[in-house]
Amino acid sequence: MRWVALSLLFILFALPLPAKAQGYGYIRDTEIEQSMNEWFTPILRAAGLSTKSVNIILVNSPEVNAFVAGGNNVFIYTGLLMKTDSVGEVIGVFAHELGHVTGGHLIRTREAATRAQGAALVSTLVGFGAAILGGGDAAVAAMSTGQAFATSTYLAHSRIQESSADQAAISYIQDAELDPEGFRTFLGKLENQELLPASQQVEYVRTHPITRNRIENVSTRIERTASKDKPYPKEWQEQHRRMKAKLIGFINPDRVYNVYPEADTSMAARYARVIAAYKKNNFSRAHDIMDTMLSEEPQNPYFLELLGQIYRDEGKLDLAVENFEKAVKFSEDSAMIKMALAHVLLESSKDEAATREAIKYLKEAVVLEPRTSFLYRLLATAYGRLGQDGQAQLYLAEEGVIRGDLDYARRQAEIAAKEVEPNSPEKIRAEDLLLYIKQEQAREMN
Repeated sequence: MRWVALSLLFILFALPLPAKAQGYGYIRDTEIEQSMNEWFTPILRAAGLSTKSVNIILVNSPEVNAFVAGGNNVFIYTGLLMKTDSVGEVIGVFAHELGHVTGGHLIRTREAATRAQGAALVSTLVGFGAAILGGGDAAVAAMSTGQAFATSTYLAHSRIQESSADQAAISYIQDAELDPEGFRTFLGKLENQELLPASQQVEYVRTHPITRNRIENVSTRIERTASKDKPYPKEWQEQHRRMKAKLIGFINPDRVYNVYPEADTSMAARYARVIAAYKKNNFSRAHDIMDTMLSEEPQNPYFLELLGQIYRDEGKLDLAVENFEKAVKFSEDSAMIKMALAHVLLESSKDEAATREAIKYLKEAVVLEPRTSFLYRLLATAYGRLGQDGQAQLYLAEEGVIRGDLDYARRQAEIAAKEVEPNSPEKIRAEDLLLYIKQEQAREMN
């Protein structure tokens, strides 16, 4: 699975989102992503898809929702994750959304929406015609009837898709030899929402019509599943508990002690409390809790990553570097942790050795996360410190390309082409970038 956007430990970004998610931001967190990779990989394999064929995007929103948009992009809201009570419920939701991907429902939804909009447009024109002729009530009736027809046309199509995605989800979970019960329990939580006015329903119900027939059909398949009641791995269950604790700690720190009182000494509860203390700048309390956590799991890279972040925000940059280095040691394939380490290295010292070490980690991170624009910004900063301005401009140009700011990217690439040595690899990169930008801008104009 690929993860979209940018992170430094656990960061929220206000980036362009589909219309359904406007006003919110993306979340990137290494630990949550690694957990979901483990949970979702068997489902992707059961669907005949590679683990890199689907993008998972976490949206910071209290809404309970998940949807597919823009191709193989599955958007999952933090509000939905915090509503789940088991890893099986998260897997069930993902398997359902994957059913939309494999069913080509995004394309078909566009077609259905176009037909529905056409019906609404025709009825609106009829309504205006009636109004011109003086029939005010007739105009209102014509417009409302036509728009209701358009809505029912779209939702009728949508309900067929929902049923199809349900059946695909159960099949994928069965083929992965996992328990599909979580999907049923999650749908059951939302069943009563169908009786509420649309304005009071959670977003997931508005985008995924819940019907009694859907739940009954899902239940029939589940009861015949050989892997029903098969326990999920204990590690997955603990990952789910820690995911919820982490989300609540970062997003709703004021709620932490209501959900995780001091009497709860589980690791997930302590995780939530240490994050809440950190978010409230109670660093002394955060260190006390973190000491107990690391005494039990001294090589946990995510605890060490969090400790590095705490020290960084305290201004203790040497200790921050030390703990980020430990985190990298125990999680060598994490681009986000390497980026965090490089960032604090650049903050802690301006000497050449620290700068070159930061560049080493950033280049390793770029290999793992080539679409993360902030990596290129940090590389530009590092090369600028070394006095290699041409290299710095090249990385700024690449950052601009990734962000979609082609005018900015072109200006930086033009400067780089003048700064770097003739016939050097950097010169070739600059010329290649300029050619790519020219082609992209020409395509945008057509």
